[in-house]
Amino acid sequence: MERADTIVVGAGALGLASGYALARTGREVLVLEQHSAIGTEISSRSSEVIHAGIYYPTGSLKARACVEGKAQLYKFCREHAVPYKRIGKLVVANSEDQLPQLKALKTHGDTNGAGALRLLNAREARTFEPKLNCHAALYSPTTGIFDSHALLLALQGALEREGGLVVLSTKVASLKYSGDGYQLTMENGDRLKTSRLAIAGGLHSNQLLSSINDESIRKAVPALYLAKGNYFTLSHKPPFSHLIYPLPEPGGLGIHLTLDMEGYARFGPDVEWVDNIDYSVDSTRKENFYQSIRRYWPDLAKGALQPDYAGIRPKVVPEGAPAGDFKIFHRSESSGPKIIAFFGIESPGLTSCLFLGNRAADLLNN
Repeated sequence: MERADTIVVGAGALGLASGYALARTGREVLVLEQHSAIGTEISSRSSEVIHAGIYYPTGSLKARACVEGKAQLYKFCREHAVPYKRIGKLVVANSEDQLPQLKALKTHGDTNGAGALRLLNAREARTFEPKLNCHAALYSPTTGIFDSHALLLALQGALEREGGLVVLSTKVASLKYSGDGYQLTMENGDRLKTSRLAIAGGLHSNQLLSSINDESIRKAVPALYLAKGNYFTLSHKPPFSHLIYPLPEPGGLGIHLTLDMEGYARFGPDVEWVDNIDYSVDSTRKENFYQSIRRYWPDLAKGALQPDYAGIRPKVVPEGAPAGDFKIFHRSESSGPKIIAFFGIESPGLTSCLFLGNRAADLLNN
């Protein structure tokens, strides 16, 4: 059986960032991806937003990973020619009774270090966005957008320049632990063994770790809950130059307006709890989108929205529960095999990918 120094399972943004961070420390890294292309699941089905760090519980891994990861991501984009824009966003309160929640959100974001947040009254908000309907808004100047496809390619290129290798169409079917390493058996029957293993399989990490022959690892695997997010789009450019967000709702950040690098709009994601991975967009959800969007953009024309795409969030808590934090399982034996696995890496996972990748390298090298 062939051995590899370090293996990463999953070539989404987190897996590639982990492989890159490990390769930079001198490790010989193989990144295994089940699909025929990198980043085809969670990483390519997002809003492509660089988050500021406003929402997440103070002291949580999400809060730290977002704030520190944001700075690292902007730097990486500059140095690797990944298209991005620091365009800022407005979080909108539509009535007087939402003002306390908006003010509390600013206080919370300031505590997290989200960066130069500013409360605006309706008149001030309309100097930013004349077509915006609101009672007040919270302006976040450090929020941005980026090209996620370009980021994935840049991470792969950076990894390979450091000597790492991405192997596509290679699905890991099972894991086995032995005293001298972790054995990976592929769907085609091939086997590899490694003493350093990182699992960044997104929607599939829980199932993969649950198959291992080590009860202590199986017990550490959290339950997986799936929350689908549908997106709708416009055929024309909107009259906005900033991202527009409502106040957060249970399970997500509300149906918001984001912009791509060319200035076209997408709306979403909503929150649809599901039992299976299904990327079709249910067009009947459109009416809820119209109702939500018209609270901050009353001029949205009837018939303007078209189904676009959907993504699936890997949740570690069920519907109705408070939002869960990122979860990292790590086991390191002195002079023995080491493993790290990521669970629940939803938003702000893309913003946080470089921070979490560095965490993987630190733990696997410790």
